[in-house]
Amino acid sequence: MAQHEVEIKISKTGEVKVHIKGAKGKACLEYAKWLAELVGAEKNRQLTSEHYEPEEKVRMDLKQNLGLDE
Repeated sequence: MAQHEVEIKISKTGEVKVHIKGAKGKACLEYAKWLAELVGAEKNRQLTSEHYEPEEKVRMDLKQNLGLDE
């Protein structure tokens, strides 16, 4: 099973940007749906080329990295 990476950046103004790496097909939309439940409605969405690739089965294992040193 492929490993997916969810990169979340929160600006000083509170704007949240999410980049989902490695999720092929519509799997990235499952992550987007889950994240929208956590942080609120989307302002906009940009699909990457991975979105148009054949789908894979998805299993979510969540891990948090606060990266406070950035």
